[in-house]
Amino acid sequence: MAGNADNGRYVETSTGVQHVFIVGSKGIPGNYGGYETFVDRLTEYHQSTPSLKYHVACKAKDSKTFEYHNADCFNVKVPNIGPAQAIYYDVAALQHCVNYIRTNRIQHPIVYVLACRIGPFATHFQRVIHKLGGKLYINPDGHEWMRAKWSAPVRRYWKISEQLMTKHCDLLICDSKNIEKYIHDEYGKYNPKTTFIAYGAETRKSSLADDDPKLLDWYKEKGLRPKGYYLVVGRFVPENNYETMIREFMKSHSKRDFALITNVSDKFLEELKEKTHFDRDPRIKFVGTVYDQELLMKIRENAYAYFHGHEVGGTNPSLLEALGSTDLNLLLDVGFNREVAEDSALYWSKQPGDLAGLIDHADHMSATEITELGRRSTQRIQDAYSWQHIADEYKHIFMKENDYV
Repeated sequence: MAGNADNGRYVETSTGVQHVFIVGSKGIPGNYGGYETFVDRLTEYHQSTPSLKYHVACKAKDSKTFEYHNADCFNVKVPNIGPAQAIYYDVAALQHCVNYIRTNRIQHPIVYVLACRIGPFATHFQRVIHKLGGKLYINPDGHEWMRAKWSAPVRRYWKISEQLMTKHCDLLICDSKNIEKYIHDEYGKYNPKTTFIAYGAETRKSSLADDDPKLLDWYKEKGLRPKGYYLVVGRFVPENNYETMIREFMKSHSKRDFALITNVSDKFLEELKEKTHFDRDPRIKFVGTVYDQELLMKIRENAYAYFHGHEVGGTNPSLLEALGSTDLNLLLDVGFNREVAEDSALYWSKQPGDLAGLIDHADHMSATEITELGRRSTQRIQDAYSWQHIADEYKHIFMKENDYV
């Protein structure tokens, strides 16, 4: 069994251990974005697997290393250079991985990059990683180049970056079958090697009781009551269709409230106010953010129904969490969302009046109908999206590369 000293630590380089370097999340623990939750859960479920060793890049203001879930985590100090931070971070993290692999003579490493931000550097890093006996895997995420928040030149960059990373990688792990199909349709000339492994979610109930003071105080402060509100949780960006959801809710005859848990952008909020005049409807309530995960889970469980308006991207974490927690889910009718929820949700289009009509219908559904949808959505998550299932799929992919399975 071979090994090598590294800053006082003994690093395993035996062929019996598969080292996986993860780049692209903001880091673990303490970040609750989609990629961050994914890396947190992956390392948690594999922390007692001696044949898998993770190394995780973390975006930070200082440079240090630490261990979490038995993974070696390393901070990458990123200067404040505006939108280019993400590109700088990924490149610096990849260079750190390459140096570490070389110094510690890590055999057959897998470098797994989350999102397609560094296309112009993909050729270089794939070549270097191959020389070190490793493989470069990519998670293409969703259609970053379609997001409305980016200017036209930035969108062009994201599209070119996606193309180059698809061309110069050994495997694309897609968290959506729709994304996998898109990769083959769009970049078939490169004969990309792909596989599908979804994102995960919990189906357990919140640890908070119905009378927990934390929950009751939150309801009192926000003017809400259990089963008395429709809910949405997500990033406050145009492509998540906040305007449609607000406009249609205002058209509906619902006596319930519409609670929006989101990090509000003042500019976008003013645009919505000007277009919809939601401030004149007391049912529309922007209630801020909730970072306490048990409280957020309880708020989802107690929602009368959940809206999901995402139309850009792959398997969305907030959709999975809603399907695992909320009985009645009203989803924008796009391929990504139908792929996930199948027959466990109700669907709406952006045609004027469609969602308003669905809200009025939902308001009068029987408890039996709603309970049945909740049973189906929970079962859907358990069958295809549980974290244990996702972790097992990743273990198979990572260990298969060197015939460990």
